[in-house]
Amino acid sequence: MSARVLSIRARGGSLIPPSNPRLVGWWSDGARPGATKGSAVITGHTVHTGGGAFDDLDRLRAGDRVSVRTRHGTIEYVVTAVAIYRKKALAKQAQQIFSQGVRGRLVLVTCEDWDGTGYLSNAVVIAVPKTR
Repeated sequence: MSARVLSIRARGGSLIPPSNPRLVGWWSDGARPGATKGSAVITGHTVHTGGGAFDDLDRLRAGDRVSVRTRHGTIEYVVTAVAIYRKKALAKQAQQIFSQGVRGRLVLVTCEDWDGTGYLSNAVVIAVPKTR
């Protein structure tokens, strides 16, 4: 998957991806990708009929690679964890998942578990910079 990244801010305590499902949003109040400290959070849509930038996010596994291209070059990450959280469980874990006090990492988030009318959960991928 490949998608253009736009800067976004939290609204009412929630990160809402760009309305175009083919774009993803980087939480500009968090760490930048490549930072040595903090979580660089990128969120995107899953579309139950296809076409969302993060449709297959839940298929990533530990050890998979994720690349983020910036104006300063490409940053390579290695996935360390993939988890599915019910919406309320994610809210309870938000401080830990989106922490800015951790070593630099990438956190990818999308919706999951379409029930025919809405999404019940979120897929969260955590990745750390690839060591050479």
